[in-house]
Amino acid sequence: MSTIPLLPLRDELFLLGHNDDTGQPHIHRRALALGLAGAVLIDLFLAGRIALTDTTGDAGPADSQRILPHVDRPVGDVIADTALTSLRYADSVPTVRGWLGWFADDLYERTRAGLHAGGILHRATRRRLAGLARSETYLATDTKWAVVARARLRYLAAGRDQPDNHTAALAGLVAVLGLTEHLYLGEDTSTLTAHLRAIAAQHHRPVRDITAAVDAAVGDLATATYR
Repeated sequence: MSTIPLLPLRDELFLLGHNDDTGQPHIHRRALALGLAGAVLIDLFLAGRIALTDTTGDAGPADSQRILPHVDRPVGDVIADTALTSLRYADSVPTVRGWLGWFADDLYERTRAGLHAGGILHRATRRRLAGLARSETYLATDTKWAVVARARLRYLAAGRDQPDNHTAALAGLVAVLGLTEHLYLGEDTSTLTAHLRAIAAQHHRPVRDITAAVDAAVGDLATATYR
């Protein structure tokens, strides 16, 4: 495996959520933003900055799980630290589902801006209609980031690697967002999705709960869109 350092979970998910050649998102931007918010929350949990608490005795993650700041120490990442501040100074203890919906509002644009500022994305002009129409998009400066993320998921799916916390969480988010077919792994999509879900199901319960809340929120979005 490559020694390229891991990007934050949300950045890897953003890159996997877009076409490498055109920069166009594979799924609805709001759905991807909900996944990005879940990725931010998972990274905060894995960094020991938050905990989830169940205030009702019910295991339902979408409604009963609430987010508590666990360690009052910044991560050193602008978006993650903004998330921590929002939790620390919230008027009431937010539910996972409610916080995801709120924090996702402009997260797509903020994530893209951070990747652009870091040199991972660059702004490009696309020409359409025989060059008569132009539009701006963002493309990866180097496809290695998405390639390495796909490779880690491929090795997990093939049983060649033990799932680390970061990649297992990425597997779960990719599965619930419907991005499996865009991994280009050459496998049956439904089988691979089930495999990634099974890997994610071995994760810490809070990570599973956050992923389930993303799944539920995206499902609600799809229902509202197609009414």
